[in-house]
Amino acid sequence: MALDIALTDRVVDLLDERADIAIRWGPLPSSDLVARRLGETGQSIVASPDYLARHGTPRKPEDLESHQRLDFTYRRRVPDWPLVVSGRAVDVPVRASVRASDGETLRLLALAGAGLARLSHYHIHADVEAGRLVPVLEKYNPRDMAPIHAVYLGKVGRLPSRVRAVLDFLDAHVATDPRLHLGLPP
Repeated sequence: MALDIALTDRVVDLLDERADIAIRWGPLPSSDLVARRLGETGQSIVASPDYLARHGTPRKPEDLESHQRLDFTYRRRVPDWPLVVSGRAVDVPVRASVRASDGETLRLLALAGAGLARLSHYHIHADVEAGRLVPVLEKYNPRDMAPIHAVYLGKVGRLPSRVRAVLDFLDAHVATDPRLHLGLPP
């Protein structure tokens, strides 16, 4: 058996793409797909120490206006960064100077000092722990959690063995990963 992995942050139609399983982050729209929850993750706005040394560290949401912001290009992206100011939810428009189609590219751009990015803790955990990325505006972070699901076509009791094997692997290795349930390190 061969495993074919395709990486994209856009939502693909499993039938059209001839894919067995997709990993989806965030709320799921109503569909005929079966979903298996793997966990959830928070998000933070981060930048490299080099970027912050060159441009300063934003201390309040208004400071974002003078910073380079990195954003996603895919259709399901959130056009604003949610923050909490004086107990009120506030959506800050991203107005990004650089956009990319996937989280790994945005992470690499942030690491290279291209600007601020709002990325999932699951994705940036090791970079924050190692000091390669620094969370900013954490006192304004709404601590929202995005669910992560494996979605697939079919019925739970009648899955092809290849689909069941991948789902079992995801349960054993991804769903138990502590990065899915913890915030960023202090």
